[in-house]
Amino acid sequence: MATPNSLPLCERIPRKNTAQRAVDIIILFLLLSLLIYRFLFFNDHGLTWMLAFLCESWFTFIWVLVISNKWSPVGYKTYPDNLLPRVTELPSVDMFVTTADPVLEPPIITINTVLSLLAVDYPAHKLACYVSDDGCSPLTYYSLSQALKFAWLWVPFCKKYNIQVRAPFKYFSDDPVSFSDSSWEFQQEWKRMKVEYEQLCHKIEDAAQKSRPCDFTGEFAEFSNVERKNHPTIIKVMWENNEGLSDGLPYLVYVSREKRNKHPHHYKAGALNVLTRVSGLMSNAPYMLNVDCDMFVNNPKVVLHAMCLLLGSKSEKESAYVQFPQVFYDGLKDDPYGNQLVVLFEYTMHGMSGIQGPHYDGTGCFHRRKIIYGLSPNTVESIKGNLVEDKLLEFGSSKELIKSVAHALKGKRDPPNHLWDSIEAAHQVASCGYESSTSWGKELGWRYGSTTEDVLTGLTIHKRGWRSVYCTPDPSAFLGCAPSGGPAAMIQQKRWATGMLEILLSKNCPIFATLFGKLQFRQCLAYLWLFSWGIRSVPELCYAALPAYCIITNSFFFPKVQEPAFYVLVALFVIFNLYTLSDYLRTGQSVRAWWNNQRMARITTMNAWFFGFLSVMLKLLGISETAFEVTKKDQSSDAANEDDVGRFTFDESPIFVPGTTILLLHLTALGVSLLKLQPITHDGHGSGLGEVLCSVWLVLCFWPFLKGLFGKGKHGIPISTICKSTLLVLLFLHLSINGLRLW
Repeated sequence: MATPNSLPLCERIPRKNTAQRAVDIIILFLLLSLLIYRFLFFNDHGLTWMLAFLCESWFTFIWVLVISNKWSPVGYKTYPDNLLPRVTELPSVDMFVTTADPVLEPPIITINTVLSLLAVDYPAHKLACYVSDDGCSPLTYYSLSQALKFAWLWVPFCKKYNIQVRAPFKYFSDDPVSFSDSSWEFQQEWKRMKVEYEQLCHKIEDAAQKSRPCDFTGEFAEFSNVERKNHPTIIKVMWENNEGLSDGLPYLVYVSREKRNKHPHHYKAGALNVLTRVSGLMSNAPYMLNVDCDMFVNNPKVVLHAMCLLLGSKSEKESAYVQFPQVFYDGLKDDPYGNQLVVLFEYTMHGMSGIQGPHYDGTGCFHRRKIIYGLSPNTVESIKGNLVEDKLLEFGSSKELIKSVAHALKGKRDPPNHLWDSIEAAHQVASCGYESSTSWGKELGWRYGSTTEDVLTGLTIHKRGWRSVYCTPDPSAFLGCAPSGGPAAMIQQKRWATGMLEILLSKNCPIFATLFGKLQFRQCLAYLWLFSWGIRSVPELCYAALPAYCIITNSFFFPKVQEPAFYVLVALFVIFNLYTLSDYLRTGQSVRAWWNNQRMARITTMNAWFFGFLSVMLKLLGISETAFEVTKKDQSSDAANEDDVGRFTFDESPIFVPGTTILLLHLTALGVSLLKLQPITHDGHGSGLGEVLCSVWLVLCFWPFLKGLFGKGKHGIPISTICKSTLLVLLFLHLSINGLRLW
């Protein structure tokens, strides 16, 4: 019979992928064959041949990065039921929720996330929930205060009846509960909960309709005359579990850090650093969970799953943080915007798990506090007074914070008896000037310098030699909402591409982390694959323009049908698409979802990623700074017209100009080919079947833009965008024809 200490908490399981490796190598062989063919006939062709060679060299390099990333995938299995027999006392966890704009991130979404966190299966006196409101919104605080009242009913109800989905909006919006096998008591309590939640929603909706959501008196007095980007620190201890009841409610604290107009606040990274300092003073838990305001708990045992990996690893070095996947609820059928990321998380994150661990994704992640405080693996066991004293000077001027940091680095807690006891010090560390002359954002906490502060923070952790873990429990740990609409999806992708390219072109480049730090070589390649998103737009746009140029000028850059190299291209196209299709089918996706993701990959790269690339170039030239753009959150798409669901939407943003231009260019090229308007070639080597098929393929990929040319309202491409794209196409035609004459 197994003793409690012999029970496993987690298991590392390598995944077999022999067939996938073989196909990866075949595709690489075909890419190299194409490059060799182009190189051998380099002198016989002109500019288009050279551009094709350069673009295909880039595609081959990216494929090498993909192969390295996916080569040795690993999964982890956790055993939360074994945790209590093995661990005498569960550690404390501080939970961070960040929100920035009550319009783009409605408070009803935030409070559902908070309610789901308050109701997790974990001793309540071991949990503290901190909500960062970067919008300093009285509506958000009012919503939280009303949600706290509801939590006194909701949390006991969830735990009494073992409710699995603990975000009330999702619980009550799912299929109606069948009362056939339920007790009369449950039926009555369920109906009561539903009525109470509906009343909560009505209160918040009514408050949102008013110019002043509440009277600025009493506990709301501090919100009078505040501006979103110019206000003092507001910290409210909304609930304290002073009696240490394991079945009560966790601590709940509202934090709106100080902001001043001309003082940098570093967006989400700055907010998380403030929460780290404030929580260090108040509860100082050794572990921290951060989630976005729309990522509610879907698995009530999520904290137990994380603790299995954090406490069950052979050494702390193996699990600096535990990352859970981003999974989305009520996603549109067949993923029309290509932003549900199912295949990306399935293969990329498991692949990185087999190297040094997944990158930090910014939400749904459990961190060790002392690692966020900048600790390295080689100093974990050797922390002594002098080493700690030297390091403590980097944390700022708050003596109370320095004391709490010293305890955290040594594995101790010693929080105050009451959270209010540290409120004055909490205001100090949440002030906008506290980080001056400190290492916050540089060597400590969440890192500054990129709009993707999450990936940069994870990179610096890996750079110090730590590993991370990817956990995929069933059911999924967290559920969030994916952007619904073309503009929202493009803004999100642009922000990611911008932030990751900022990292690549900075001192934080993963190449430097491998040469001068402890980032493993293959982990460096995995990060390079991510950080190259913005750069990829340039060769893709160039390659997309080549077929149109060749058709218009009656030249060629693809091998002719009678040449053997043509069948290398055909084989490459067929094998790659069948391979990616199999990836989608293996993860339970449909053929339509595969196609939607393939076309959205082209749309995203040539629009959002290209603008991310331009943003970084303008920053490097000193012309403008990059900005953190908050993605609009929608709790449900139920209100949308059934006929409109999944249709691509547009707005006046210039981000849609490149895609519209590519579409108009290829429509023009196909028209030139169909009407036989091409110039006559003297050597008989004009454009052929390859260029025409490639052009048709691109028109199919940009089919939503083609429909947008004739659409109306948000489903139509604005006239201003069409005019800009038309001018660019005319310029391209002018340069192509004049270039041909010069040639």
